[in-house]
Amino acid sequence: MVAADNKTKPTTQNVASFLASIESKQRREDGLVLLDFFKDITGMPAKMWGPSIVGFGRYHYKYESGREGEFLMTGFSPRQRALSVYVMPGYQDMSAELSRLGKHRIGKSCLYINKLSDVDMDVLEDIIRQGVGYMKANYRIWES
Repeated sequence: MVAADNKTKPTTQNVASFLASIESKQRREDGLVLLDFFKDITGMPAKMWGPSIVGFGRYHYKYESGREGEFLMTGFSPRQRALSVYVMPGYQDMSAELSRLGKHRIGKSCLYINKLSDVDMDVLEDIIRQGVGYMKANYRIWES
């Protein structure tokens, strides 16, 4: 068993205080919208992961290499350059949804949105629900 030393771990930092501290009014407001959005979708409380990620749920992963660890099930970060939305296991099978989402960029498990008004929130909800559904079907999920 090789335990992963993840740099991003749950913290005791207060989520509301973190969001209130965001300098950009647009990012702060979008972060508050996403906080309620994710709570409604997941039914789980928010927890800070590292200094800037608001996470919901936790799961244990183990790769074929033997590396294993724990990470958030889903979440977001109102970063300076863009809102980052984390959907595990990624967006590989969501091309139809992504084509209807609106203005965005994607990474492996991260969706980058400049501002929420750039995207269709119903489509974003579908994407997050699909990711959460996949995680619940394939991993043991618990609250952070």
